Amino acid sequence: MDAIGSGPGAAGARTRAAAPTPRGRGRRILLMVLGLAVALLGVDFFAFVHQMPVTEAAPTRNADGIVALTGGPFRINDALDLLASGRGKRLLISGVNPVTRPGEISRLVPEHQRWFTCCVDIDHSATNTIGNAVETRRWVKARGFQSLIVVTANFHMPRAMFELGHELPDVVLVPYGVISDKVRVEAWWENSETARLLFLEYFKYIVARVRLWLPLSVE
Repeated sequence: MDAIGSGPGAAGARTRAAAPTPRGRGRRILLMVLGLAVALLGVDFFAFVHQMPVTEAAPTRNADGIVALTGGPFRINDALDLLASGRGKRLLISGVNPVTRPGEISRLVPEHQRWFTCCVDIDHSATNTIGNAVETRRWVKARGFQSLIVVTANFHMPRAMFELGHELPDVVLVPYGVISDKVRVEAWWENSETARLLFLEYFKYIVARVRLWLPLSVE
């Protein structure tokens, strides 16, 4: 007599039991898709960081106007330096706190005070990068400018250029990334705060891209 569980019938049962179920195949496919997505996001993140300037350099060309997106130190001063050196005809400082008056800003940069009486405009409406882009578009169109130097932090530059490029597709945008000693993009993995900042900025950049793929309009 054959032992219990032996024989061709039992072997066939074991083979059938070992065969992958549709649910198991689905899980493996899902894991493969998720792994591929993570890999693609990783590559995209490194490309995102790679496009950030790591040293301050003169703009590649002069422009009709200059816009400084507030939110960090040195941006306004650097933008005023560009204006004073003839890199643009007029400066827009976008995203200024509504309670801050032009005189208060000019007192912080006494060497550039005279420019506030002729060539500097203040935007109090924008509260984020989307608002910066919308208000900059209105300013550029009102002035009839065809080119613009964009002054913001180096880590903020990809998203700023993306939003401005969407609002001003026919205007030449020239980036001027402001470098902070506290944010060393070229060695971001060595500092947890810098890494966190860049990952957050990348997330916002992805959200901006997805938002502009959708049939929605934000004013």
